Amino acid sequence: MDSDHAHVREFFAARAENWDARFPDDGPAYAAAVAELGLRAGDTVLDAGCGTGRALPELRAAVGPSGTVLGFDLTPEMLLAAARAGRGGSARLAVADATRLPLRDASLDVVFAAGLVAHLPEPGAGLHELARVVRHGGRLALFHPIGRAALAARQGRRITPGDLRAEPNLRPLLAASGWRLVSYTDEDDRFLALAVRQSRP
Repeated sequence: MDSDHAHVREFFAARAENWDARFPDDGPAYAAAVAELGLRAGDTVLDAGCGTGRALPELRAAVGPSGTVLGFDLTPEMLLAAARAGRGGSARLAVADATRLPLRDASLDVVFAAGLVAHLPEPGAGLHELARVVRHGGRLALFHPIGRAALAARQGRRITPGDLRAEPNLRPLLAASGWRLVSYTDEDDRFLALAVRQSRP
């Protein structure tokens, strides 16, 4: 495991047990984001970097019993917390690296990624890998339960023009990775960028 991945895993492993308790009011934002994905019964969806699995029950409800929900995370402790919270029944949980997914090309309808993009060592390469596993016309949701300004304030920093999630930066990054940004919302109570998988070269 490279140093970037080791750092991310160490960071989240130390916080996994109390993660949900730290952010008890995020549930409605997750539910609203999943509702905008346009999931249908029978779809196959991946929660990439699923953490404690807060989106998994909503994703399961959206795709129904005939659908498939996968919950992948780099940190085993986060998946254990998801299982302890009773969310393991909503998805197949697995330790996996979002930059090297153990999935076939074009095998997914949708990827949901909460807070993931900021933790990718090479965001362009990571988004390209997500594009690899999504069918043409499939969707990607980059989500955070609070917006960029609110998150920066929480972390005691300011937003800079180079912020990866700023629309002028994110749109070309997605386009170069096989995605077309179709919706962008950055409000105090949520961040949600929706993109559609483009035709393969």
